Amino acid sequence: MIAFVSGPVAALAPGSAVVEVGGVGLLLQCSPGTIAGLRIGESTRLATSLVVREDSLTLYGFADDDERQVFELLQTASGVGPRLAQAMLAVHTPDALRLAVAQGDEKALTAVPGIGKKGAQRLLLELKDRLGAPLGTAPAARPTTASAPASWREQLHAALTGLGYQPKDAEEAVDAVAPQAEAGGEPNVGALLRAALQTLNRSR
Repeated sequence: MIAFVSGPVAALAPGSAVVEVGGVGLLLQCSPGTIAGLRIGESTRLATSLVVREDSLTLYGFADDDERQVFELLQTASGVGPRLAQAMLAVHTPDALRLAVAQGDEKALTAVPGIGKKGAQRLLLELKDRLGAPLGTAPAARPTTASAPASWREQLHAALTGLGYQPKDAEEAVDAVAPQAEAGGEPNVGALLRAALQTLNRSR
């Protein structure tokens, strides 16, 4: 089990990051919110979860241990694999997921690509006693202190298409959140992703 990796960021992509550890570049699958806080050349420490399959070893990276723990707990529910668990954490913070499950909020879960009404109902039942109570009153979007490593439009569009949305729909969602992104300060890609997903969910 690899609990965490620490080292300089060697490369970034919309869905992944490469962290150099002892001269070896480790590829980590990360949510857009996590990637938004990374900078090439700067040192980072990411909590990790190693997913072992017959034909692959995939390392997932997280901003903190809590996000990693929730990622692993989500996969104890039937029908939830690492990709769907990561998509859930791309849309909601760990505490937002705990709150949604505690309140039986189907709408919050169906905002995640790949989860329909029946799936949300099943997940609410299965996860009720697993995620635990919300830890605090953390905002739905985790703030980041640095600007996005690439154009926020490009990063957001790539994240949405990576979650399964059509390029045209993704572009419309990006346009919808543009006023929020350009309102001042540096764009928080994680917050913009959640806002874009809410826009797409309302348009269904």
